[in-house]
Amino acid sequence: MSSLPVQRALYPILYPFSKIYSFAMSHRRKQYEAGAKEQFSPKAPCVAVGNISWGGSGKTPVVSWLLEWAERNHYSPVVLTRGYKAAPPRTPYLVTPESTAKQAGDEPVMLANTHRKARIVVDPVRMRSGAWAEKKFRPELMVLDDGFQHLAVKRDLNLVLLKPEDLTTEWDRVIPAGSWREDQSALSRAHAFLIKTDSLAPLKGVIKERLGKFGVPVFSFSLVPQKLVPVSAAAVEVFEKAKENHSPVLLKNYILFNGVGEPAQVEETAKKFMGRAPCKHQRFADHHAYTEAEIAEMGNLGLPLVCTPKDAVKVPEVLGIEVWTFALRTKFGDSMFTGKTFSDWWQEQWAAMREVSGSRKKTGRKSAVVTTSPRPVLKNEK
Repeated sequence: MSSLPVQRALYPILYPFSKIYSFAMSHRRKQYEAGAKEQFSPKAPCVAVGNISWGGSGKTPVVSWLLEWAERNHYSPVVLTRGYKAAPPRTPYLVTPESTAKQAGDEPVMLANTHRKARIVVDPVRMRSGAWAEKKFRPELMVLDDGFQHLAVKRDLNLVLLKPEDLTTEWDRVIPAGSWREDQSALSRAHAFLIKTDSLAPLKGVIKERLGKFGVPVFSFSLVPQKLVPVSAAAVEVFEKAKENHSPVLLKNYILFNGVGEPAQVEETAKKFMGRAPCKHQRFADHHAYTEAEIAEMGNLGLPLVCTPKDAVKVPEVLGIEVWTFALRTKFGDSMFTGKTFSDWWQEQWAAMREVSGSRKKTGRKSAVVTTSPRPVLKNEK
């Protein structure tokens, strides 16, 4: 999500306040680096997936890719997440497929439904949930969802997600004058940049100018729909009939709805996959909780409804209304400052993290709240 119109209009007035905010965040970061603030140091390799700005940049799909990779390679993963707008019955809270979005948040429920072998733990205090999850599950991989600024948990790797506008119109525009959570100096903590775009080619010049100095690889990634899957009972009936006839589900006309940070990207993805634009695109606020009345109203036209997987876990059942979502795959594309694909680069980093993790275990260091200096930085490619 880019800066709001009022932020752009009042930029000269808000700019001094953004400098104060940047200084405060930088001071906070230095306190952690100096060991002045407590941190939880996991035994297992720990990876933070986060961004520099607010809004949707594809964090959950990248977390999902890591979980899929871990499951495919028979590693036991845990995700630590705050659960935005969640009201868990207790903390730490282990999310299950039976959990509701109200209890755990929409994205944690979606992850729990998609990755049945992973442990998704909701707790705003991730230092606490990390220690709890490590003791209870002994994970082989710990992932911090939206964890770039969450410095109370040490990590071996920072994957920093950017949107194309972060490199152009939003560059270094910090809250309250813009959408960035920290200033550009914070990007020095990144071990790789992941940009949500089909190709880096149009951004090549600005990437060299603004990210080249950090000396780490840059990768593009995108979300690719694989098929339509049913959400409502009415859609299940259509889906089952299509299976009997050995034919894919094709929607000639549809209504798109979503409550995400970047609705325009969702519409573009839907348009490419469906081969046509939606008859109507109903946009709600990010993390919107849907009511039966809202679903019924959108279904009044008699057209199938299509939403994102993040929305699907919050859609109430309304008799006779077809609701569909996409099965999405996270696809990594081209890269800069490295000759490797993201998958190959990740395998190298994983081997290095496993070695560091093994050394930590051999020393017999207890995994607890510590105040030591930051972990050694893993090898980055120039």
